[in-house]
Amino acid sequence: MAVRAKKHVQSPWGGFFFVLPSILAMAVFVYGMIGWTVKESLGKRTNSYTTAKGLVGLKNYRDLFSDPEFVHAFQNLLKFTVVFMVGTLLAGLIMALLLEKGIKGEGFFRSIYLYPMAISFIAMGTSWRWLMDSSRDGKATGLNKIFFDVHLGFLQSNWYSSEKGAMYAMALPAIWQMSGYVMALFLAGFRGIPDDLREAARVDGATETKIYRHILFPQLKPTFLTVLIILGHISMKVFDLIYGIASKSYVTKVLAIYMWQVIFDFQNYAKGASIAMIILVLIAVAVIPYLIYVVKTEEQK
Repeated sequence: MAVRAKKHVQSPWGGFFFVLPSILAMAVFVYGMIGWTVKESLGKRTNSYTTAKGLVGLKNYRDLFSDPEFVHAFQNLLKFTVVFMVGTLLAGLIMALLLEKGIKGEGFFRSIYLYPMAISFIAMGTSWRWLMDSSRDGKATGLNKIFFDVHLGFLQSNWYSSEKGAMYAMALPAIWQMSGYVMALFLAGFRGIPDDLREAARVDGATETKIYRHILFPQLKPTFLTVLIILGHISMKVFDLIYGIASKSYVTKVLAIYMWQVIFDFQNYAKGASIAMIILVLIAVAVIPYLIYVVKTEEQK
């Protein structure tokens, strides 16, 4: 007599209980903390000794935009973001173009270009603080000494000590670190384009310039968008790199450093929470359109 095997019915709740710890952790430590920060930013507590309760609405936010130091930090962040994003994009794209045809020793060069990604921002900031020392001529160190020794003294600079060019100098180490990562993304994009498209274009008489302009670069639009989102996210919350180079210097202060200073040095929690929420909104403005684009792209497939 044949024995019927019992059919195993999978519980629909199995997967839910598997991810439940992650859901709870995110609910408490991500969204719960965001909610607490919003509440704090709308409150009256301006230092650790204040016991006053209640909400003041958007007053803390309005006060920020009349604070010269906040405006200065915001302008510094914009300068850093523009130079960092443009410089990293160009450097990464150029390196990808040099490697995408499969040159000899490609693996070695890929490793060299990607090496800076293995260094933390704070460690890199400490090194670049020495490299960008503002001493000149016989007393120079770092980059200024190199320029002096090769008789290019006119290239010596005050680097991050000069208010006029401080944020542009701050973008240099960030570009150096992230350009290899951007190169890897672009290189993957190039390698994902079928060779048949290039061959067909060459048969039709297209030059290499036209192939890149009309065939390859349009295919890289998703990669360009991804790179912009990643770089924008990094630049908006930059802290450790700038702190490692210039500490809490007014000249190089950005929003994250000003927030840290307001909370821990001045113990003004409401103001610090307001700055934190503005940083969050800036990141959301950069990331949310990308998420919408990804969802629409998936729906069209």
